Amino acid sequence: MERATTQQLAMLPIEFKLNGETVVGRPDEPIITTAKKHGVSIPHLCHGGNQRSDGNCRACVVEIKGERVLAPACCRFPAAGMEVTSDSPRALTSQKMVLELLLSDMSEEAYTLENKVLTWAKRLGVGKPRFSPRKQPKADLSHPAIAVNLDACIQCTRCVRACREVQVNDVIGYAGRGDHSKIVFDFDDPMGESTCVACGECVQACPTGALMPARKVGLQKIDKTVDSVCPFCGVGCLLTYHVKENKILFVTGKDGPSNQERLCVKGRYGFDYAHHPHRLTKPLIRKNNVKKAADFKVDPGNWSAVFREASWDEALDLAASGLQRIKQKAPGALAGFGSAKGSNEEAYLFQKLVRTGFGTNNVDHCTRLCHASSVAALLEGIGSGAVSNQVNDVANAEVIFLIGANPTSNHPVAATWMKNAARSGVKLIVADPRRGDLARHATHYLQFKPDTDVALLNAMIHTIIDEGLVNEAFIRDRTSGYETLKENAKNFSPEKMAPICGIAAATIREVARLFATSKGSMILWGMGISQHVHGTDNARCLIALTLMTGQVGRPGTGLHPLRGQNNVQGASDSGLIPMMYPDYQRVDNPEANQRFEKFWGPKLDKKPGLTVVEIMNAAYDGAIKGMVIMGENPAMSDPDLEHARAAMAKLEHLVVQDIFLTETAYLADVVLPATAWPEKDGTVTNTDRMVQLGRKALQPPGEAREDLWIIVELAKRLGLQWTYSHPREVFNEMRGCMDSIKGITWERLERDSSVTYPCENEGDPGQPVVFQTHFPTATGRGKFVPADLIPAAERPDAEYPFVLITGRQLEHWHTGAITRRSGVLDAIEPEPVASLHPLDLAEKNVKLGELITVESRRGRIALYARADAGTPRGSVFIPFCYYEAAANLLTNPVLDPFGKIPEFKYCAVRVSKGGKPPGDPGYGKGRTLQELYS
Repeated sequence: MERATTQQLAMLPIEFKLNGETVVGRPDEPIITTAKKHGVSIPHLCHGGNQRSDGNCRACVVEIKGERVLAPACCRFPAAGMEVTSDSPRALTSQKMVLELLLSDMSEEAYTLENKVLTWAKRLGVGKPRFSPRKQPKADLSHPAIAVNLDACIQCTRCVRACREVQVNDVIGYAGRGDHSKIVFDFDDPMGESTCVACGECVQACPTGALMPARKVGLQKIDKTVDSVCPFCGVGCLLTYHVKENKILFVTGKDGPSNQERLCVKGRYGFDYAHHPHRLTKPLIRKNNVKKAADFKVDPGNWSAVFREASWDEALDLAASGLQRIKQKAPGALAGFGSAKGSNEEAYLFQKLVRTGFGTNNVDHCTRLCHASSVAALLEGIGSGAVSNQVNDVANAEVIFLIGANPTSNHPVAATWMKNAARSGVKLIVADPRRGDLARHATHYLQFKPDTDVALLNAMIHTIIDEGLVNEAFIRDRTSGYETLKENAKNFSPEKMAPICGIAAATIREVARLFATSKGSMILWGMGISQHVHGTDNARCLIALTLMTGQVGRPGTGLHPLRGQNNVQGASDSGLIPMMYPDYQRVDNPEANQRFEKFWGPKLDKKPGLTVVEIMNAAYDGAIKGMVIMGENPAMSDPDLEHARAAMAKLEHLVVQDIFLTETAYLADVVLPATAWPEKDGTVTNTDRMVQLGRKALQPPGEAREDLWIIVELAKRLGLQWTYSHPREVFNEMRGCMDSIKGITWERLERDSSVTYPCENEGDPGQPVVFQTHFPTATGRGKFVPADLIPAAERPDAEYPFVLITGRQLEHWHTGAITRRSGVLDAIEPEPVASLHPLDLAEKNVKLGELITVESRRGRIALYARADAGTPRGSVFIPFCYYEAAANLLTNPVLDPFGKIPEFKYCAVRVSKGGKPPGDPGYGKGRTLQELYS
């Protein structure tokens, strides 16, 4: 008989007595948890949420028979036969004394309606304290999101643990001695001047209101709470909206499978965009005398200069008639851009509209601009574009290899799982040309030269082969093409590649050994891998590393491309791509084509459609004449923006549905006002393959309508007999053609909020780890595809000596249309910035905050200089969310030949001191929050 493991023993139930009654608990659960399960309430302040308890407040002390001192129930674990009393005279006296002492130090001013000290004092009958208060620090209101009122602080240190142990940001500390002790930020800096990233974990943890959302929202009584999903990145954090008078007052993290109550600054404070005065509330039609041009200037608060208001019937009739006219005159000349920020149901119906209503496969969305090359390589190599393991599975790994990603900015909650794993002893290897925050947690940081990913990865492949570290059994039983890879790898020794990639050969060999020999190695990557002309080759190398070492199909292993927007995974799954029907069934596959013709009714085009950049090129050339764009902003997100804007300006007919008058909407003939994420129901699928339900929390403003309704109304006017009235009807149809979600019912989502796919039968738990026995390819095997060195399409030279790297920053998302209309987020990062190495700034005699001009062969922008020692010499990093200094005016539109993704991460630029100050786009600069909370 096998000996039980420690973990198994901890799960075994034990009996002990609680207040005279026999109860059943577990050795790994503290007494307070078992007591709660049996309806016994024990006072507690430092215990709760998703963090460990350390028993320092002593409000939860209980008496244990035979023990001299009282024990804190929050961190004391039961043993068989133990006799515990929570309401003995001795325990109650101690509990009341603790509460009275804490009350004596608290200000009479309230900061929250849910002060736990007051709540427990009232329940235990503690009256006015008999003790004199100590002197308390003054209020700190320096942060735009968080108010610090330490006169309400009981020094339970929950905020310290939230910051240091949960989010691992290491900002909050505990300083001073005796009655001078207090909570501090960094070196006792004002919170607004500290390194705080405003994740709000401390606010959610605080039991007294000492840390609260700014502007005293904690004192307003809410009307309702609504559980939903965060609308920003692909992590898919579950959250709860707290709503009053049809406005979201604040947001708390929900205990969802991908976040366990955690949020980031965007998820917690980026909600008030829904209430911004720029919201579109009525359909708009372009005025006859206002021509389209690529060099427009956006004034989102003054739409009447370009458009006139219209009724829904007039706007929809005009939108549909323009599309019909083009379809009859030039079949194949229509295209559509869907959105990765909408729901699965909207994405599915939108691609169905294009395929059955327009008669083409010219439908795409922003995955083409982020992970198209990753998906191309994954489909080619292992038959699936989905992740093999979920992000928090890093806890089960022995080695984490993170490359081409900056999760602390782009996927902050996912980054917390990596930081937690590193703290627990997992070896974290970070490889990226820019040094991000995760590098300080890494056992190895590889700052390789930009554009040399393949050189570094092939050198690792060479080492694993050369040193006999391959998993021969896995290669034999589950892969094909290894000999070709092995032959190719001979040319890429670490010694030969070291001068190219800038990493010492010995370091490359050490990292390769770690990866190959660990019990579990997991690879995660971002757009630093995918947004290159060799992006598909980059991903092929990562797949090869996994296959040759057998690091897939088990917990703590596998491949995970971190998805960008909240529904990039779901939109792709739903068929919002030009060469695939839903569930990645190719449009040129006769069997798939026949299946969907039978399922949908109309005859379908058998030729793959055009991708995002190809559609723009075709529009510029006159081959694409009409478009519908739902919730995308290509006038900001596409490369070489002058060309993209000129292409859209040439369209005969452009219909845009959105919540704001975006830069793209400025070029439209018809603008249809849609709903924000908190104003509708629908599902989204996160980077972990979790299908999650978003619930309606607000009524939309004015005459704004849900995207689903708009799509259906357009379809009716294009001759399609659609009668969908609720997202559940669309989801049920999707289950009929998508085997991956066939077992997920709407009712289950309403109950559980989140279900992982594949889930092929109702009631199945879902599969967090896939590819355990085979890959979903024709042979069941993974395929090795070797890669050679392919340089960037545009290299630095004497005229343009710098390398431009574009990306996102923590506080803003994508093109900024939403986050720059959030008061807190805009207050933290209000101006466009460019990050350069301090020595490069000094060389150009540029001081911090001074204007610089960055120019490529396609355009120029002026923005403010920021010093960043993590940015390599000779490079400049620019976020692409600022309309007034749009980074994509500079980027190169040349495409990866396989994924058809532009090379956003590399082009040649020059940097000079000075320039014309960027204008104010009028998004708010925090004004909306003042209106919201006044």
